[in-house]
Order: sequence, then structure tokens, then C-alpha cells
Amino acid sequence: MDRVFLDTNIVIDFFAARKPFSEHAMDLFQMANNDQIEMYISAITVNNAYYVLKRFSSHNRAVKTMDWLMKWVKVVPVTDSIIRNAISSGFKDFEDAIQYYSALEVKELKSFVTRNIKDFKKTKMPILTSEEAVKLILNHPI
Repeated sequence: MDRVFLDTNIVIDFFAARKPFSEHAMDLFQMANNDQIEMYISAITVNNAYYVLKRFSSHNRAVKTMDWLMKWVKVVPVTDSIIRNAISSGFKDFEDAIQYYSALEVKELKSFVTRNIKDFKKTKMPILTSEEAVKLILNHPI
């Protein structure tokens, strides 16, 4: 089964139904539902997604959404070494660095899925949009 790491923006695209990005994010969640992929996120994604979603709804609804998310993803804890690597990484966005180094903790990861590919230069893994990830998984299942 393919393992993909979702950047926070993909999670928010899905739950906030941000068109046109939500369509391929929805495809990824459907693939997880069909046991085609395992989805991973960084621990920081939970609080960041909660914060954004709460702004558009309520605390209770955002918490229920995070509860639902937890049924579909595996959470990579943010460790001391992830933070230290992120600090010294040279990434322009600290949150992106934390997510990237969290993704490196996942063995046999197929890809890192984000809407901001340009923010992930000089990486050791494939960085794909949700559309590219869906196409890759459908055309080249492992």
C-alpha cells in the first residue's frame, strides 16, 4: 500500500472544500477509505487545521472534524530532532520545514503532497500536488 504524507494545506483544502484544490484532496481521502493508500500528517497539522477551520465554524465542529481526521491518518510526532533539523534546514517557511522533516520519519513514503511545491526545493523525496499524487497512485500502484 502506498504511503503519502499530506501537508496541512491539503487537509484544509479537503475539509474547507477549497475549490478547485479540494477535488484531488477528496480523491486522496477516498483512496484511503478504499485502503489504497496510508495517509500521514505531522502533529502540527492537527492544531493548524483546527485553528483555520474554527475560524469558519465553531470549536465543537472543528474538534469533531479533527476527530474524524484522526480516523484516516497516522500522525508523526514532532520530536526534538525534527525541530533541530527544521531550524538548520534553510527552509524559508519554518512550518514547511517541520512537516518535511516529519515526513522523512515515515519509512517507504511514496510522496509528500502539498499545494506549494515551490516551497520544497532540494528535497530527498518526491514532492507532488494532490492531482499529481492521485495520477501517480492510480497509474503506478505498488
